[in-house]
Parts: sequence; structure tokens; C-alpha cells
Amino acid sequence: MTHHFATRQLRFFLTAPSACPYLPGRSERKVFAHLPLTEGPVINDTLTEVGFRRSQNIAYRPACDGCDSCVSARIPVEDYPFARSERRVLDRNADLSRHLVEAEATLEQFELLRRYLLARHSEGGMADMVWADYVAMVEDTAVRTHLIEYRLPSDDRGPGELIACALVDMLKDGLSLVYSYYDPALARRSLGSFVILDHVRQAQAARVPYVYLGYWVSGSVKMAYKARFNPLEVLRPGGWRLLSQRERQANEGLPGPGSEPG
Repeated sequence: MTHHFATRQLRFFLTAPSACPYLPGRSERKVFAHLPLTEGPVINDTLTEVGFRRSQNIAYRPACDGCDSCVSARIPVEDYPFARSERRVLDRNADLSRHLVEAEATLEQFELLRRYLLARHSEGGMADMVWADYVAMVEDTAVRTHLIEYRLPSDDRGPGELIACALVDMLKDGLSLVYSYYDPALARRSLGSFVILDHVRQAQAARVPYVYLGYWVSGSVKMAYKARFNPLEVLRPGGWRLLSQRERQANEGLPGPGSEPG
């Protein structure tokens, strides 16, 4: 199939079935397209709005046979009513400094990512990621993207320790959290939640309406944390709409924030 843009046609391809990483016993397929160098930012904006995600220079979305459980999720940030528990997370991390840096990989970031993957996703597909893979993940792109580093307070020895990092796309209507990771030893800080909440504040400051979180999957332990942000919009066949209370209740009892946007 094709989708028409201003100066070219975009070709889409379908992957072969593979095991679903979110719902046991199911298989997944994805439809994907290569983002062109010349129009990457514009096309990434358009495709994200209709449910695609970016990985390097590829945009993809689920196209599973007989299953539509994966839905795109985004937080509308205007007048976002930070819950008491969310304000506690922000206060708990008020000592951290935030640094926006170019999308250039560093060994310090990679070492933090390795600790995170070994502790939280040792069985996942990224567990065997090497330095070259990380460089490609961060730098192989033609869209508007950057890294946000979160550091402990600096001292006489130099900059504070890097404890969390997020790869973020800047879209025409918001911020898209492509991937985030953090020090797994600092569970008390709730860094997974903090990174998302801090991007709500960044989007508010930038006067863009949304923070895109990737896919939410009802019943998935890995994705349950996304339904805890309220309000949350999800993309259905009829368009974007608010996640209902009934859908939120379906996630009650599942673990809290603990992984990156997917």
C-alpha cells in the first residue's frame, strides 16, 4: 500500500509473524516504512499522529491478524492535573539536573543502558545490544530528535552522575518518547514515572499539546503503567479519545511504572 506525501510516495511492507512480546501465546506482525532523508521530520509527524512509532529510520505500527490490543497512547498536557503521588515523584527528583544534548551516543549513556537492560529486560530482544547498536539507535535518523540526560548534583570532581536518559523526537504537536532508561538501583526515585512527568512539564513549557508514549496494551504487565497517567488519549479506529475508567480498571493490580515507552 502507499501513502501520498508532498513530493513522493511512501512504500509500506509487512513483517512475518513472530511471538508477541506483550501478550503470551499470541503472535505479532508489523507494517513498516523507511523514513526518507529529505522529508523525514514531516513524514514522522504525520505517521505518529496515525499510530506509528519510530526506530532509527523506520516507522512501524502493529498489523496483527485478529488482534488490535496495541493502541497508541499520548498524554494531553494542557492543564495536566498532577496527582499527589506524581507530585511526590517530581519532588523526590527535584535535585536532578536536566540536560538537552544532541543525538550523539556516549559510552556513559551506553553503560547506563547496559545496567538497565541486564536488570530489567535481560530476556528481551535488546539484551544483547552492543555499542554499535546503541550508536545506530541514537544517531541513525533524519528526524528532529535529541537526548535528555538527568544527572545527580555536581561536585568538586565534576558533573553529576548520569542516572536516567531519554531519546526524544520533537514533533509538530508534541514530544515522542522513543526510548528511556535509568539506573535500576535507584528504585526509590521512581525514575520511569519521573521521566514521563518531566516531559509533560517540558511539553507545557514548549507549548505543544501532547507527550506520545508509544503503545498501550490492555492486560499487558509491561504496558500497564501507561494507563496510570490521567488523562490519557488512545487511538481507536474512530480517532483519538480519552481512555475510559473501565479500561483503567482492567489494569488495576498490574505493576507500576518500570519500563520505557514502547
